[in-house]
Amino acid sequence: MCDQDHFEDDRQSYEARGLVTRKQFGAILGAGIAMMLPKVANAAAVTEAEVTVKTPDGSADCYFVHPATGTAPGVLIWPDIFGLRPAFRQMGKRLAESGYSVLVVNPFYRTQKAPTAEKGAATPIGDVMKFAQGLNETTHLTDAKAFVAWLDQQASVAKNRKIGTQGYCMGGPMAFRTAAAVPDRVGAVASFHGGGLVTTAPNSPHLQAAKSSAQFLVAIAESDDSRAPNDKVALKETFANAKLAAEIEVYAGSAHGWCPPDSTVYSEPLAEKAWARLLALYGKALA
Repeated sequence: MCDQDHFEDDRQSYEARGLVTRKQFGAILGAGIAMMLPKVANAAAVTEAEVTVKTPDGSADCYFVHPATGTAPGVLIWPDIFGLRPAFRQMGKRLAESGYSVLVVNPFYRTQKAPTAEKGAATPIGDVMKFAQGLNETTHLTDAKAFVAWLDQQASVAKNRKIGTQGYCMGGPMAFRTAAAVPDRVGAVASFHGGGLVTTAPNSPHLQAAKSSAQFLVAIAESDDSRAPNDKVALKETFANAKLAAEIEVYAGSAHGWCPPDSTVYSEPLAEKAWARLLALYGKALA
């Protein structure tokens, strides 16, 4: 799981330090409405749809968006604890405009269709924690296989190019385990302020991911690093020992949850830095 119990503490701390203000985004957080992300230069025209993906446990409601013509590498996006919502649809569409066929999933489909957080990232953590508690290693792996298989059935997904996956907050371990579940298809894995990437268990997500051949981008919140400073060391050592390319960085000045545009600790400069590194990763690993 992720350090969501610290989320509100982080928000209050960063607001007090002047790094974020309610005026910047507080007025548009209601009902999960996201701030507008920067436009994509030379954006591709895209086709978008709400889709249903069959899994061993039921039917997952998802958002699929891809370039309107031709084929493109597939990308699987695992949202944070606030689930599939306008902010993540916006993020998925932006990635599609950059040249990828993107599936953004509702990880909580077993319990409830999206939206699972009525106020987006402004929803109290206690209201959504029950959804996250219903997920585990087994659901991560079975869902990953089903979602990647679905992507490979789509005409817009390039079958001769690897698939990328990215996760936010609790989605970080899911992205790691996607590489373990489908190692022959996943070429790139990105985690943004992911929680629970490193544990002492033999099935720790970072140990499972290291058995793949993927390339990695791990963007760590400064607030998370202050609570678990050894995680970055374990990640670097594990991927180095496995001879896997991995960019692991603590983003100075960031609070847990800084990437989604509806987050109360959203930082556009740092989110844009992470976005640029994501595109660089995909440009290399999914070419």
